[in-house]
Amino acid sequence: MITSTGLNAATNTDIQARDVVKDKTALGKDDFMKLLLVELQHQDPTEPMDSEKILSQTSQLASLESAENTNKALEKLSAQLASTDQFAAVSAIGKRADLGNDKISHNEGSTSTFELYFPQSATNGTITINNLEGEVISTINLSEVEAGVNQFTWNGLSQNGDTIQSGLYSITSSYKTADGLEKQTKLGTYPIESIKFDDGKALAKLGSSYVPLEDIVEIY
Repeated sequence: MITSTGLNAATNTDIQARDVVKDKTALGKDDFMKLLLVELQHQDPTEPMDSEKILSQTSQLASLESAENTNKALEKLSAQLASTDQFAAVSAIGKRADLGNDKISHNEGSTSTFELYFPQSATNGTITINNLEGEVISTINLSEVEAGVNQFTWNGLSQNGDTIQSGLYSITSSYKTADGLEKQTKLGTYPIESIKFDDGKALAKLGSSYVPLEDIVEIY
């Protein structure tokens, strides 16, 4: 980031001031009032302005001022809501997010890589790959898995060594901690490590990917 100081800063300020040109084609409430006063000052004393016309113009002035105040209030509210949404997004860092989807899209004849989150280290366990009917297609044995997000690869083969056809397959894992506790985890559940804003849109870092907040179904 480059910051202008001294003479450069003053020069930049002058340039910016000259670049700001007031739109003279638009009338504000002050311009409207000046026109009304000039009209009253130069009216013909023998034929004064119709009072209904004055009331009509005054009403238009009030409507204009009300519209300007409403626009300012809406702009302020919009800014406050945006700030609130950003604060809410940042406050989610460190919590766990569930994408509501424990499935991967596998292509026949290829390997599939996926990430699983382990809240505690695992001494041993098993990753189970099921089809949409809930049938076990394949398993991967685990040993000494560190706590955190870990990446795994499925060779695309069944338990019998057959090539699995393309489709969606769910990924779950059962494992045992060093304390001997039985735990489970699944694909699609990760801690929120950070929040990134892209064109005003909040993206949460889950594992090695950034996902829009609207893709998250639960934060806990």
